[in-house]
Amino acid sequence: MVNVAIVGLGYWGPNLLRNFNANPDSNVIYAVDKSEALLEKFKLSFSNVDFVNNFDKILGDERLDAVVIATPVWSHFDLAKAALMAGKHVLVEKPMTSTLDEANELISIAEDKGLILMVDHTFLYTGAVGKIKELISQDSLGEIKYFDSTRINLGLFQADINVLWDLAPHDISILNYIIDEQPVSVQATGTSHTENGLENIAYLTLNYSSGKIAHFNCSWSSPVKIRSILIGGNKKMLLYNDMEPTEKVKVYDHGYEIKNSEEKNKIIADYRMGDISIPKLDMKEALAGVAMDFVKSIQNSEMPVSNMYIGRDVVKILEASDLSLKHQGKIVEL
Repeated sequence: MVNVAIVGLGYWGPNLLRNFNANPDSNVIYAVDKSEALLEKFKLSFSNVDFVNNFDKILGDERLDAVVIATPVWSHFDLAKAALMAGKHVLVEKPMTSTLDEANELISIAEDKGLILMVDHTFLYTGAVGKIKELISQDSLGEIKYFDSTRINLGLFQADINVLWDLAPHDISILNYIIDEQPVSVQATGTSHTENGLENIAYLTLNYSSGKIAHFNCSWSSPVKIRSILIGGNKKMLLYNDMEPTEKVKVYDHGYEIKNSEEKNKIIADYRMGDISIPKLDMKEALAGVAMDFVKSIQNSEMPVSNMYIGRDVVKILEASDLSLKHQGKIVEL
């Protein structure tokens, strides 16, 4: 049994508390938050948990094996570092840290102490993303040419991070998980409609040495909610629509072939319009998979799926996107 503390009971923390409490191999002994109102709110539903407002105090409890952090991004580094230095395994909400240097320091501590450091990139545990990775691994789509994601809605404006840091980690982590290649450069543009200057609409492009391209459209200012990813291969194409209740993934046997033309300045494209298939997906709750992977990784001393290196790669891209935004869409080498 792995003894766990949940730190932060705001937006995402209660979901983590519920899933770790339901996991048969974990025992939630603490829930921590500065807000007494939040502590009182959940006490009746989780009578087995000790609700406290002192994070530093719980780190001295030798019973505690792991800390799960669901707090604002700016606080991730200090909390995770304190937990790791106290010898506790750590699961931290995405993005892992505010800077690449912070991510590298946490990884160094975890490696030195032999501790699990995991990032809650929840989508890696969905049946849809698992199926997409399987299809790509089986070469069902062929060579991947592009990845195009749209994650927009009339969302909550954040006071400490821009829209890319809030929404793009989901799809960047998916991209890095399913495609075994790292981008060589980043370009980002966006705009802010608030006094703090943080972008609420932004577009991010990743370029690869192989010629692949990945594009991310993120917005808190859309009248409609869209959660979709298009992936194009030279054999087939795929649509992942997370707003669909059941048929989230569709594979299109569509494509094209560019042929040489004897006429100057003329392109001949031979199009193929084949069948559409809908693969069966595992519909289990993804966050239950996160909790299970974290606990099993601790028990078996194994690297989790959403490991610290994936978390660092996401932060590296986000940090480069900030630099590009500040220089009006300048291409930033990675």
